[in-house]
Amino acid sequence: MRHPVSRLRFRALTVGLALAASALLPAGSVSAADQYEWAALGDSYTAGGFVGDPLPALGDPARDGCDRTSGAYPGLVQQELDEFPVGKPVNLTNVSCGNATTKNIAIEKQTPISPVQPPEGGWPAVDTQIKRAKLGDGTDVVTIGVGGNSLPFGGMLLKCLELGATLDKNCREYYTNPPEGEESIEEKLARVQDEYIEMLALVHQAAPNAKVITVGYPAVLPEEGNDCNRLSLTELGSIKHADIDWLRDSVLKKLNSSIQRVTNFFGDRYVDVYSSSVGHDACQPAEEKWVEGICGDAADYWPTKVGKLNCGLVGKRVTLVHPNAEGYQNTANHVERAIRIALLDR
Repeated sequence: MRHPVSRLRFRALTVGLALAASALLPAGSVSAADQYEWAALGDSYTAGGFVGDPLPALGDPARDGCDRTSGAYPGLVQQELDEFPVGKPVNLTNVSCGNATTKNIAIEKQTPISPVQPPEGGWPAVDTQIKRAKLGDGTDVVTIGVGGNSLPFGGMLLKCLELGATLDKNCREYYTNPPEGEESIEEKLARVQDEYIEMLALVHQAAPNAKVITVGYPAVLPEEGNDCNRLSLTELGSIKHADIDWLRDSVLKKLNSSIQRVTNFFGDRYVDVYSSSVGHDACQPAEEKWVEGICGDAADYWPTKVGKLNCGLVGKRVTLVHPNAEGYQNTANHVERAIRIALLDR
């Protein structure tokens, strides 16, 4: 569990950095606008899903099926920016959406799939996130956490669960020498990189004056596949240990590296949350994990069953390897620092 003293030290360092740097800024360098505009774009790792209170609240007609919550990192960062301002208020526009892909950021509409109180007939499609956030000349900062669903990483995990229940098949072989109609992992990663390049170009086009910050994915998988208790649904279920190692090194780490590489190419800032979250993956004890397993702890409004997966059998809810409150706090710490640094240049 995150130590409170560590967070206080982190806070002191972050605020101290901001104050010291602001003292070096020339007079008149601060914009005359009343507030900074921050747009948070991304998928479920940005939206929150099952951590905190739903935003908008349950029953609110403005609910869109994107599963944004108060416990995700955008809201946590906003609280800190309100308490320790960066010269003037920061207005957050959070349009992140569970299951979003890179194309849903700037090119294609998305049909949300929230399992929480869906309307009859399902959720209606929502516009691209750059349009929903109304990016423009006045946007100061854009944070983006996306890319996993474009592989899709979640779909690959489910396939690994399926193959893990067999004796003679494995996930690595399936995606290295795929059947007809399935992309190889090399093809997936190459395609996602191309899509990420296009997405970032369109974000810059929509918000030409904004500082763009991309957010990588945390260490959801252990550094050693053998750390997982095989068949435990509160960890990684039936996924074979060798496949866990492959997913970590050949999929997740390479995805983060690709995001960082493209980010650097555009001259933007990449936030690494992987390094700080090592040892807090889905296979750690409950008090140490920052990511829930296939089944895990979640707010009461979140379902115990989705499709054929019934986590109620083990007294848990369907969490499908997503951050918990500690995981979001860790990401918030790093994103907050990046935003403060970016706003010092405004």
